Amino acid sequence: MILLIENQYLPSIIFYKISNEYTHIEFEQYETWQKMSFRNRCRIATANGPLDLSVPVVGGRNADVPVREAMIDNSQLWQRRHWRSIFSAYSRSPWFEHYGVELEKFYTIPYRFLWDWNLDLCRWVFDKLEILPRISFSERYRKQTADSGMIDFRNKILPSTLGIWQHYCPRYTQVFEDRNGFIPNLSIIDLLFCEGPRAAELLKQTPVDIQQLAAALTHRRNKI
Repeated sequence: MILLIENQYLPSIIFYKISNEYTHIEFEQYETWQKMSFRNRCRIATANGPLDLSVPVVGGRNADVPVREAMIDNSQLWQRRHWRSIFSAYSRSPWFEHYGVELEKFYTIPYRFLWDWNLDLCRWVFDKLEILPRISFSERYRKQTADSGMIDFRNKILPSTLGIWQHYCPRYTQVFEDRNGFIPNLSIIDLLFCEGPRAAELLKQTPVDIQQLAAALTHRRNKI
């Protein structure tokens, strides 16, 4: 079975929990750019609570291009701002020194396309989690994937649906948990910086019936 999903920016823990269930992941590359998603944003925990880091895209919310052609607006110093926020949030975490140096390098390299940025970071995270799926890219846009041997998880993990996934997020000690309480399904870097190599083990906790949830979320989306 193949997991079909969109390419996101340092996705949430549930993204990797689901990815860990599959040996083949296919990224959707023929969709049109969509706003209000995690394609260009990730969520971290700061001393003041959750913070969304958004990569500026040329055209902003009005961008109307295939997702692979979405260009990053590098006229804004977004990489510097994102890294400062990550450093401030996680510099005191147990595993920051272990992963931080490698991750920081991504924030010093200029990227033209959001797709390339997301994909390089995703592969880096897969390597750290020792999740080694076969990665491929869609050859055309499929509106329906029934009888295709795929589980369609496109647009299932969104800012508006994160609450659905909170029960499947592993519990661990977060940097600012004493101030903010536990915040589920942050970006995977929260789990990596807090738990290090144990992150991969934690992803296996609380099994998810992926096919059932995919169907339920599709039904929910169609009703909206």
